[in-house]
Amino acid sequence: MSYSQPRGFAAGLLSALALAASSVGLRPAAAVAQAAAPAAADRPSDADRQFMTGMIVHHAQAILMAGWAPSHGAGPSVLELCERIGISQRDEIAAMTRWLRERGLEVPDADTSASRRVAGLDRGMAGMSRQMPAMPGMGGSMMMPGMLGGAQLARLDSARGPAFDRLFLTFMIQHHQGALTMVAQLMNEPGAGQDGLVFQFATDVNADQTAEIDRMNRMLAAMPPAQRSP
Repeated sequence: MSYSQPRGFAAGLLSALALAASSVGLRPAAAVAQAAAPAAADRPSDADRQFMTGMIVHHAQAILMAGWAPSHGAGPSVLELCERIGISQRDEIAAMTRWLRERGLEVPDADTSASRRVAGLDRGMAGMSRQMPAMPGMGGSMMMPGMLGGAQLARLDSARGPAFDRLFLTFMIQHHQGALTMVAQLMNEPGAGQDGLVFQFATDVNADQTAEIDRMNRMLAAMPPAQRSP
């Protein structure tokens, strides 16, 4: 899905304002300054910025987890799910990165190379977390809701075949539920989610990850009884 901004409309609006200004004796620069004033008041809230920054880190871990599927003997249905997660969340990271850069805001490092060892990943995630303010409602905690700790990541990385499938689904349900918590925190924050792209993105995350949680629960339920508990 595309999250691009309508740049042509903005350019046309500024041209029209400049033409109107010349007809009433205002210099074009003054008209442009007047047009820019409301935009300055329309800057994203701290909660919007924190949500987009935090979700980049959150998505980065999901992509790393999904990237292990081919080398860890995942079954066909989990491989298909992991491919979908990798594609969709990379696209969303690109959209969030663009949104932050267009507003002159800092972008966290989202390197998700699957060749990095788990210990290296832990240090990388800690580094990304240090770049971010705490999410609304999270106090001073830097760990995004639902994200796996080092022990869980190591456990998933050591699993193979059906054991990997079972752990991946269990941990990715946890991860997705954390994303839903982040959306709820954003929407409950006064003044947050007013930016059109942030609202659209948060709404899409809520819908898509709710549907994927339902799908993963059904996949877990279809596994043989001996494979259901991690």
